[in-house]
Amino acid sequence: MNTKILLTVSTLFLGTIGLGLSFLPAEALNILHIKTSQTSALIMQLLGAMYLGFGMMNWMAKGSIIGGIYNKPLVIGNLMHFAIGAITLLKVAFSLNESKEVLIPLTIIYTLFALGFMAVFTKTPKAVN
Repeated sequence: MNTKILLTVSTLFLGTIGLGLSFLPAEALNILHIKTSQTSALIMQLLGAMYLGFGMMNWMAKGSIIGGIYNKPLVIGNLMHFAIGAITLLKVAFSLNESKEVLIPLTIIYTLFALGFMAVFTKTPKAVN
């Protein structure tokens, strides 16, 4: 698996969500049909900061050797985020009546990233010539 592509795409995904949540928290809450309050907007902005941080970490590591024993904390962090997120979204996405247009695509994306990072975790990287 080409880890540079996986990390770049995950950076774009996480960065887009992070920017959206950081600068448009009320709009994000409205899309999800969640009542907007000062506290909920603050939580969305903090979540956006986390997504931006995770995205920057992936961006900065995209040129490194990743897989096997190399950059294991990076791989485990991404795997845990996307795998637990995918499982949580799978439990909820198909049982909710509202926000399905957001949650179902998000579930698919999270599942694909979880599978990608699982593949990186289980394989030894090839030498770059």
